[in-house]
Amino acid sequence: MKNYVQRGDTLSLTAPATLLSGDVVIVGGFVGIASHDASSGQNVETSLNGVFILAKAAVAISQGDTLYWVSANSNVSKTASGNTLIGKATQAAASGDATITVQIG
Repeated sequence: MKNYVQRGDTLSLTAPATLLSGDVVIVGGFVGIASHDASSGQNVETSLNGVFILAKAAVAISQGDTLYWVSANSNVSKTASGNTLIGKATQAAASGDATITVQIG
């Protein structure tokens, strides 16, 4: 294929803010996880696919639920309105659990 560029599981994106490795990165329509620390404006390698442990809101989540990133709280929720689609829950979590595993992509 003459027009092939790369696989696309990881892209170099411009960090919209100071990021730590493992932080959620949202740039335009891209949603992923930072693979290393980066200052705002620097390039950050961002994983667009995979399963990651993320902070969650105080809500019960079932395996397979569609999840959204709540930027204001830096956590995952089931609430779509005003939030960014991030992926699906790979396991269930009780409302009191602090984290959830999420399949990104």
